[in-house]
Amino acid sequence: MKNLIKITFVTVMVLCINSCADDLLDNSGVSGSSQPTQFLTSAQLEEAASTNLGIPAAFVGGIYAQMIQVESGGTTNHDDFGQKGYDIFGDMLSGDMALSVSTYGWYRSDITEFQAPLDYTFSRNRMVWRYYYRIVRSANTVIQNLGGNDAVPENDANKFAMGQAKAMRAHSYFYLAQYFQKEYVASEPILPLYKEPINTNLPKSTAAEVYELMESDLVDAISLLDGFNRTAKNEVNQDIAKALLAYVLGAKGGRDTEVATLTQQVIDAGGYSMLTSGEVATNCFCDVNTSSWMWGIDITENNGLDLISWWGQIDAFSYSYAWAGDYKAIDKSLFDAIPANDARKGQFLNNPASGRYLQPLFKFFASNTIGGASQVVTADYVYMRIEEIYLLNAEANAKSGNDFAARTSLKAVLANRIPDVSYVDALSGQALQNEIYLQTRIELWGEGKSYLAMKRNKATTVRGTNHLSFVGVPIPYNDERMQFEIPLDEIQNNPFIGDQNN
Repeated sequence: MKNLIKITFVTVMVLCINSCADDLLDNSGVSGSSQPTQFLTSAQLEEAASTNLGIPAAFVGGIYAQMIQVESGGTTNHDDFGQKGYDIFGDMLSGDMALSVSTYGWYRSDITEFQAPLDYTFSRNRMVWRYYYRIVRSANTVIQNLGGNDAVPENDANKFAMGQAKAMRAHSYFYLAQYFQKEYVASEPILPLYKEPINTNLPKSTAAEVYELMESDLVDAISLLDGFNRTAKNEVNQDIAKALLAYVLGAKGGRDTEVATLTQQVIDAGGYSMLTSGEVATNCFCDVNTSSWMWGIDITENNGLDLISWWGQIDAFSYSYAWAGDYKAIDKSLFDAIPANDARKGQFLNNPASGRYLQPLFKFFASNTIGGASQVVTADYVYMRIEEIYLLNAEANAKSGNDFAARTSLKAVLANRIPDVSYVDALSGQALQNEIYLQTRIELWGEGKSYLAMKRNKATTVRGTNHLSFVGVPIPYNDERMQFEIPLDEIQNNPFIGDQNN
């Protein structure tokens, strides 16, 4: 019987790589928020790992499964479907993604009208909080059972599992810090910092402490993942860990030279190639095998995704809200800033008479039929592309005063987008930084990067005329409306937290 239990457990964990059951990785909060009550226990993982070294890696696969899990934010909302759901939140808060037609109401009041960021009782606050803390909890379980935060496993498989778990913990804390702190202030208490899978509430740690853990985790991950050859792009390898560290240091500020070095190392490592000008309008952004994709996931029928998915919200060529009446479009002012000879302008429907004006019909298309031929989603999710590494490298070099290197990386991207990039040679200082920020918004539109870039560049957003609310209103990056609130149930049930962040 004991051996049978072990075999059954191993089977469940291997299956978890592709489709992790909610009852296995349900990290619901003790208070309904940060603390899980149902999860794979440390004792279970330790016992299984002693007889099968593949178990920790399988549990890491379960962490990745949570990134696409429907209702992982604790609701039945049709915008609750994991990481890509919160990418949409960020794109809309930043203003680069416009809700141009609203028939069914998703994103309308809570996000585009800023009701959630201004009222901690709204469920979208809890969704963001709960999702990322679930992943933190799962990562902590893996880390603890591989020896704890200071351990370096001897076995390569366990070493690679430890590296991925630390990277994913840092990834979650990074997004929590971005979404729940207006801007980096080292001394400000911002988040409970869980380093072990404990069942007790903790007070808020300072931003300095949270960022210190993120940096430490990612430095460790880079070392632990040396020599790791992943079997699929949904896994974090050394390049992804370096890119995540670059994002963390860029958000913190004052570390631009290090950001430039890390991103250059990823560029120099090779293995990825930017989309050509022809591919910009013909690539569906739906295939994880695309050469520019560094990190993403192969979505199959077994994942069970349908209307409640990123494609179900954004893509008019799917059975989707974007087809049926909740149109997401590029901000008109941003679209107008794209030159007529830029291949990326063709990614959006440029027909003012059309009801689908400025929808990304030629950037994202999961099928060849508006409305799609099937409700089953098999189009893939992109988390990171090599183009964003070039742009982050350009941004960091420009901020550190290395204009030549900044122009070189920017031109490398634009050479595949516009016929003549020579205008970049005349840019320097703030003008160069402004151009890099603009190109980042254009290149990565709809991919969940606009919000992060807005905060790094301390930008003020002004919505174009195709938004349904707050048109023409300047909103700075550190405005109250740009940050989520610590959710109601965390305030109610965590005795150490009684107030919002500043």
